[in-house]
Amino acid sequence: MKAVVYHGNKDIRYVTDWPEPEPRPGEVKLKVGYASICATDIEEWQFGPRFVAMTPNPITGKKAPLVLGHEVGGKVVKLGQGVTGLTVGDRVAVNDIINCHTCFWCRRGEYSACPNLAVMGFSADGGLAEYLAWPADHCIKLPASISDEESSIVEPAAVAVHAARRARPEFGERAAVIGCGTVGLLTVQTLKAAGARVFAVDVRQSSLELAQKLGADTTIDAGKEDAGAALRKLTDGIGPDIVVETAGVAQTPIQAIQWVRRRGRVVLVGIYAARPNFDFLDIVDGEKTVIGSLAANPQDFTGAVELMAAGKVNAKPLVSARIPLERTIVDGFERMLKPQKDVYRILVGSGSVSGGR
Repeated sequence: MKAVVYHGNKDIRYVTDWPEPEPRPGEVKLKVGYASICATDIEEWQFGPRFVAMTPNPITGKKAPLVLGHEVGGKVVKLGQGVTGLTVGDRVAVNDIINCHTCFWCRRGEYSACPNLAVMGFSADGGLAEYLAWPADHCIKLPASISDEESSIVEPAAVAVHAARRARPEFGERAAVIGCGTVGLLTVQTLKAAGARVFAVDVRQSSLELAQKLGADTTIDAGKEDAGAALRKLTDGIGPDIVVETAGVAQTPIQAIQWVRRRGRVVLVGIYAARPNFDFLDIVDGEKTVIGSLAANPQDFTGAVELMAAGKVNAKPLVSARIPLERTIVDGFERMLKPQKDVYRILVGSGSVSGGR
């Protein structure tokens, strides 16, 4: 079958002879409708391998070369032995994380902290292919109100839900989101759904305009004004209760910590290639809480589907382009690598799994 395969740093290949998967017991075979390209895929291509398994993953036994793609929606075309709860023809979004269920963290239900976890596209074959085999209990059946195009954006929406849960917003609290890319814009909406007042910070006017359309109470152009001063002005000189950082550039996590109020909460979501110097007294002096947020838990995926189905999270404006699988590298990866990136999510695949609106 056709697939896009990661071999190593700066080495991804489109192939036409990758083995077509068959479902094992407990798995289903999916015809991929759309898989979207994530900034983490680009980081892994250019600066990895960081997440891609170069030695066998303890859960899947898989290592590179691997099919990329961890944001996936598709249709069930075959059931493995013992599968219940799904039928052939069901449209699903995919929870891309498999846990060991035996470690300290899994036993506590803290699945995103599992040190053994396997991630589709990084430690198991992913969705930038025609077909995919995946555990049935990691496939979330989609209502008709979520389109095929939106199905692959359930995964980044789950990342946003997880980040919002980590932030623990209370109704009426003031939250800033630094970085209005896909995850940032989904986080803006998720925090709004939780009852927070949300300020969106970015340097791209187009992203700020979209943030406003998607519900941000105020937008701040950090390229034109002192964003920290603007946030203090908006919060009576105190600073936001919560700052969520999704930009992933060298300076933004430092700014998040500086801008949050004393005893406020910072959630770091971005994946950072740079390692900046930092004065930890900025945390100690204000008794600030700094929280990491990685990936998502099963309840975050179901929460994302519920929010999208209810219209509280709108993913449609985040679809920037649709391309066929054979154009993934040129029209997808290389386009996202450009300094002036003009896209949110590029969808790859046929999309021919109709059933959504």
